Amino acid sequence: MLYRFGEFDLDTRRCELRRAGEPQHLEPQVYAVLCYLVENRDRLVTREDLLDHVWGHRFITPATLNTRLKALRHALGDDGAAQRVIRTVRGRGLRFVGDVETVPAHEGGTSLPPGSPEPRPPATGEAGVEQEIRFFRSDDGTRIAYATSGCGPPLVKTANWLTHLEFDWISPVWRPWLQELSRGQTLIRYDERGSGLSDHDVEDFSFERWVDDLEGLVDALALERFPLFGVSQGAAVAIAYAARHPERVSGLVLYGGYAQGRYRRPMTAAEQEEAEMRTRVLPLGWDRDTPAFRQFFSLTFLPEGTPEQLRWFGDLLRVTTSPTNAVRLLDAAAHIDVCALAARVQAPTLVLHATGDAVVPFDEGRCLASLIPGARFVPLESRNHVLMQWEPAWTRFLREVRSFLAELEGAPDPQSAARLG
Repeated sequence: MLYRFGEFDLDTRRCELRRAGEPQHLEPQVYAVLCYLVENRDRLVTREDLLDHVWGHRFITPATLNTRLKALRHALGDDGAAQRVIRTVRGRGLRFVGDVETVPAHEGGTSLPPGSPEPRPPATGEAGVEQEIRFFRSDDGTRIAYATSGCGPPLVKTANWLTHLEFDWISPVWRPWLQELSRGQTLIRYDERGSGLSDHDVEDFSFERWVDDLEGLVDALALERFPLFGVSQGAAVAIAYAARHPERVSGLVLYGGYAQGRYRRPMTAAEQEEAEMRTRVLPLGWDRDTPAFRQFFSLTFLPEGTPEQLRWFGDLLRVTTSPTNAVRLLDAAAHIDVCALAARVQAPTLVLHATGDAVVPFDEGRCLASLIPGARFVPLESRNHVLMQWEPAWTRFLREVRSFLAELEGAPDPQSAARLG
């Protein structure tokens, strides 16, 4: 939903507060407080309500809440004396008293499960980027769904675990990524076999098939030369394709990736037991309405996420695929090993990794960069496996990626250069 008050837009779809069209930086808890007050502006919100909604069962002191409220008032140009936007009712609670206009969600068109957060429309002032979804058949007959968005030279994003072309497009987790990566270029992405809008009833979940599916997409679109963008396990798929087809890949952008899956890395007995436990537990909470399971899963990927983002990310479980497919996909990813292929990559490569990533350890990103000849490595100060748009790391990520892609656009095609020579 988009809420407008004064010169501010609160866009809960993009998890963004804008002032006169300019995004404002808010800490996650400050943002969560603002959302809850705006969404409950028709009533008095007690401090207990705020504590339960924003901090859950975590203990915090009254000073912590006061600090967040002070930061929020400062961001809104309000203060404790004037209280033009947020009013304190002494001894009782708080009310959002700003004059709010709402923009309703668009109607229909999205295949989401009952109880999922409602779709949000593009905000006023956004670039108006939309996506188109189509299908192709891989060489074993599997239907693979893919989407294109934006306009310009192609950027192909390889599939990673847990994607849904429609759901991600309106998600407050992935929407900022997809909007930004669609600016000035045509973003092409697809749902992995067995998940999203691609066929779920498939036999082969092997890594080789994942690379075959990428080859099928490139051939279906008749792409000649393009950069590849790989996230998490998608980085290994991008590496394998680049090693097979050096003439087609102009560059690689790899974020949060690894060369060896969990079961290919050296593990202690405790780490082995933890990995097996996760595999056993995953199907048990997949389709059930168990908030504790989803919160644990979501917090691993988004430890700094807002409550809304954590809910959306948790809904990926039941939206994207079945518990059986999820385990099979995870198992295939755990056995990935592209160390030898990485050494054969000829394309310029940018590797980025969050320093506090709990899903793919930071050292795996460093290792990946060291295996690819000439790869540039960029550490990003974040705990999130999926970067959030209010993080300084997000700003650096966008700057580095845009600069790298711009350099690729200006670089000569080595195949053409060889022919001219």
